[in-house]
Amino acid sequence: MRVIVWLVEGTWPACVDAVRTHAPQASEVVLLHVSGPEVPDVAHGAFAGLLGRGHPERDPGSRLTDLGGTSAAELLAAAAARLGRPCTRLERNGRVEREVVAAAEDADLLVLARDGDRDRLGPRSLGPAVRFAVDHAPCPVLLVWPEAAPDLTTLPPAPPPPHH
Repeated sequence: MRVIVWLVEGTWPACVDAVRTHAPQASEVVLLHVSGPEVPDVAHGAFAGLLGRGHPERDPGSRLTDLGGTSAAELLAAAAARLGRPCTRLERNGRVEREVVAAAEDADLLVLARDGDRDRLGPRSLGPAVRFAVDHAPCPVLLVWPEAAPDLTTLPPAPPPPHH
């Protein structure tokens, strides 16, 4: 069984714990972190627009890209240590939701965490990237709560029955 575990800052421990609980010990586990281009691109644009292009060595976008790579490596190392069994670490760059789906192409299971409103049950507990991955994953998905799930009292009231 090949298990892809999508790691995101803030929710990754729940995903790793779910693998430890639900994936057979003999599973091939791939810890996945995807860095999107948004933050470095904004910094590149701001630098070029506000400060000109005369000193590329001062471009903060390059520094943010480097910091993102270091942060991803540290997150993957922490997740591997928490998992406590052999695994592969995979870093990808690009449109996050599409990279996750592409990484799950040959997987038997994709593990990811809710990233939206975690105060109540319902569809808003999924942010856009997680919703895309859930909707387009080419394999079964294990969707976990990063902390205890909200109480059933957070469900919206049921609509009245239709009048005939």
